[in-house]
Amino acid sequence: MDFRRRLWIVSAALAIAGCALPIATPPPSAGAPTVQTNSLGMRFVRIPAGEFLMGSEEPAATLARDFPQLPPERFALLGDEGPVHKVRITHAFWMGQHEVTVGQFRRFLERSGYVPESIADGTGGYGWRVDYDPAKTVRGDAFEGRDPRYAWNNPGFAQGDDHPVVNVTWNDAQALAAWLSRTEGHRYRLPTEAEWEYACRAGTRTRYNTGDDPASLRGSANVFDQRTAAYWPQWKAMALPADDGFAFTAPVGSGAPNAWDLYDMHGNAWEWVADWYGEDYYARSPVDDPQGPADGAVRVRRGGSWHTWPFYARASYRNWNAPDTRYTLVGIRLVREDGP
Repeated sequence: MDFRRRLWIVSAALAIAGCALPIATPPPSAGAPTVQTNSLGMRFVRIPAGEFLMGSEEPAATLARDFPQLPPERFALLGDEGPVHKVRITHAFWMGQHEVTVGQFRRFLERSGYVPESIADGTGGYGWRVDYDPAKTVRGDAFEGRDPRYAWNNPGFAQGDDHPVVNVTWNDAQALAAWLSRTEGHRYRLPTEAEWEYACRAGTRTRYNTGDDPASLRGSANVFDQRTAAYWPQWKAMALPADDGFAFTAPVGSGAPNAWDLYDMHGNAWEWVADWYGEDYYARSPVDDPQGPADGAVRVRRGGSWHTWPFYARASYRNWNAPDTRYTLVGIRLVREDGP
């Protein structure tokens, strides 16, 4: 059955059962500020309360048809994206318009005295090196590490202060949020996984907030493309058929925003979210403001990065790492709550 028709049938059944269809929630009331800037120069966009259908249940055959360059077995590993379920975000919140930048993270360190985990524990992070050959390593990882030479301020490639900070851990993100909360009198935190997908989709129900076709990411997402593939030619077939001008990270906001004025929700840097990862959590997730499992071993990250194949930058795709993971693809986007 054609997927769009299947989705219509599923959506109709949900509507009959009392589950509202995914809609673009109306913007805040006239006169209310829609963007706020904090003491580190981070801009936050007001995201209204609303509801949406979270997750994906695309058949493996449909994915194999639309992503023929990937091995078919990969499409059988996406069970944690379902079942599709209704989620209601009951309170408006302020989402970082951009990923936290190198310059903002530096200012946080200078003002707070915090030492990032990659430096504090002496083991460093991961990084790119021009003469590094993944084929000659045990893990076959695309990047070298852990190594003390790599950290938030050195992922092995050049970054400006306006690029997303990477090589930061979930614990580093918590420290940043806690310091901002103390110094500004507003609660900062990581978004929940549900808030993240709600904000990413911005009223859409397609694979990306730009549409179903990976080519729709052109001009709005810094993912693994032809320029990046020049450094990893063994994966060129997986690359977006485009060149965004950036082989590695790009300055935040280099592409077009989604419908809710959020940039880089697909690509540039993976973004930590608050939740523990639970493979079957969607089957038991509450409708209102799900917070993820009560405990776990790994935390969720969302959105893909500059080195992510377009397939894995879909709005529904879930990835995870241990909270002390520091990697050259993983960064931060924060939420600021209303009120003190």
